[in-house]
Amino acid sequence: MNKRDYYEVLGVSKDATDAEIKSAFRRLAKQYHPDVSKEPDAEAKFKEIQEAYAVLSDESRRKQYDQFGHAAFDGSAGGSGFGGFDASGFDFSDIFDSIFGNSFGFGGSSRSSNRSSRGSDKLMRIRLTFEEAIYGCEKTINIDVDTECPECDGKGGFHETTCEQCHGSGTVTSEQRTLFGTFMTKTTCPKCGGAGKSFEERCSKCRGKGTIRQNKTLSVSIPKGVDNGYRLKLSGKGDAGSNGGPNGDLYLEFIVENHKLFSRDGDDIYLEVPITITEAALGCKKDIPTLYGNIKLTIPAGSNSGDKQRIKGKGVDNANSYRNGDMYIILKVKTPKKLSRTQKDLLEKLDDTDLEDDEIKSFNNYVRKN
Repeated sequence: MNKRDYYEVLGVSKDATDAEIKSAFRRLAKQYHPDVSKEPDAEAKFKEIQEAYAVLSDESRRKQYDQFGHAAFDGSAGGSGFGGFDASGFDFSDIFDSIFGNSFGFGGSSRSSNRSSRGSDKLMRIRLTFEEAIYGCEKTINIDVDTECPECDGKGGFHETTCEQCHGSGTVTSEQRTLFGTFMTKTTCPKCGGAGKSFEERCSKCRGKGTIRQNKTLSVSIPKGVDNGYRLKLSGKGDAGSNGGPNGDLYLEFIVENHKLFSRDGDDIYLEVPITITEAALGCKKDIPTLYGNIKLTIPAGSNSGDKQRIKGKGVDNANSYRNGDMYIILKVKTPKKLSRTQKDLLEKLDDTDLEDDEIKSFNNYVRKN
């Protein structure tokens, strides 16, 4: 039977990089795995791409193949069913684990628990008043985190010895026979649980975990200008890492209370200012509050409800931006609900005068004609 070119099998060029070859194999292995593919020749194709990858992923074998082709492996014993190179002894376990998540029985994970690992991140929600969020503040918080056990220095025990079965690696290599041939697989050492070591005496304080739960008090500077949902990262303040790994981080997420007068949109502040009908009609100067003290605002004559004025730079001074937001004043003309007899007489006299503007006149004329 004539064998296909290995590069053709994987669909890569002869100058393909190792990464391109691996990527092609991953894609084809997913496509033609007999437990996944419904194609009748999936098993044969799967073995073919295994053989091609076993040769082209190995620098020495690839050089032999580039020079002599399939003839470079004609003398190999056993074979994989295609003649030539025998791929049955090739360890595919690592790449199969990454492709299939170890769900197809290609052996356990080769990862060892004696490797250092980073601690878990923590999230804590903090309530702030409107003013605390605007101006910044200092907060004292209490949080429970996993910290390195002080008794055993995070090791989990005393009088450490190297595991005799895995010789400190945390993994053991075994041979496994499957439908597709024999594979060398790495699994977690059953004796030490992947730690690569054991202790004559387990630490009683942390019960062998290497960490203990501890309540910590932290003083935190909240920057000015934070808003709802903003997260502040405190590096290294999360749970302790294992085997010398770094601590995780602590994230503070803020929940900001509403203000009685001000509302906020990003770094801009909005204030609704109530005015009387006479102030709206005649205009006036009015004291209004801002985040930085009162100012005198000129309200022009003839103002209406919903009119908006912008006061530049009187919004939020955000520590993370390069400029202050603005403040917007929204006028709200208040019509009195209770009038004295004198006030009613004055308004009736005012109504007798021709105060209608063009819009009102146009509307009234339309009504009269129809």
